[in-house]
Amino acid sequence: MSAEPKLVFASTHWSAVLAAGSSNSPEAREALAALCRSYWYPLYGYARSAGFDVPTAEDLTQGFFGKLLEKNYLGVADRRRGRFRWFLLTAFKCFLANEWDRAQAQKRGGGQEVISFDSVSAQERYRLEPESSASPDQLYDLRWAEELLERTRIQIQEEFAGIDDPNRLNRFRHLIQYLPGGDATMSYAELGAASGVSEAAAKQEVYRLRKRFGEVLRDAVAETVAHPDEVDDEIRYLIDILCRR
Repeated sequence: MSAEPKLVFASTHWSAVLAAGSSNSPEAREALAALCRSYWYPLYGYARSAGFDVPTAEDLTQGFFGKLLEKNYLGVADRRRGRFRWFLLTAFKCFLANEWDRAQAQKRGGGQEVISFDSVSAQERYRLEPESSASPDQLYDLRWAEELLERTRIQIQEEFAGIDDPNRLNRFRHLIQYLPGGDATMSYAELGAASGVSEAAAKQEVYRLRKRFGEVLRDAVAETVAHPDEVDDEIRYLIDILCRR
């Protein structure tokens, strides 16, 4: 029997949080916090789509993360449907239903920033979203998918910038249009000319970049599922929801 991929069992993955279960161990809280840092905006956007104004949505989102990281919310996680995005949205809905009255009296999280975020950037991002007839749940999934793609693009860019070659980051600015979500307007010949390489070299670099993008995206998705068998299904869902936007 072949071994399951080790990356699925990394300490910052959702599988580690589920494995800790109701123990609410320091390791589980640390893993959960690491996952949550990337999902502030999808939940903030959900609150805004559900009708909450800007300051209320900010307070509720921060308050939710404060309670999530301090209390044992792991009991609502369904191991049979163990995707992190489902757990997070289910818990957030429960929080909104149960804590709204208390949120009227005081800011969530005791006025402390539990998960760091740029509130101005978040609201500007929300303002620029196109109008949609989709439900808050559907928009949450779309924001989740876009967040994963953005995290992947940032990591790829950091990898390019981390190599001691001043021309590589400049080439990346041209190459990024060929990644998922990009809008390639240059031919490979034009890309090669702009990057100072041959057309064949430009094609090869795009191939390598796309391959690396797929690897990083797969790792990012693996962080959010409970079992390696769920990774492919989650990636297919991610592609489907992005194609339907």
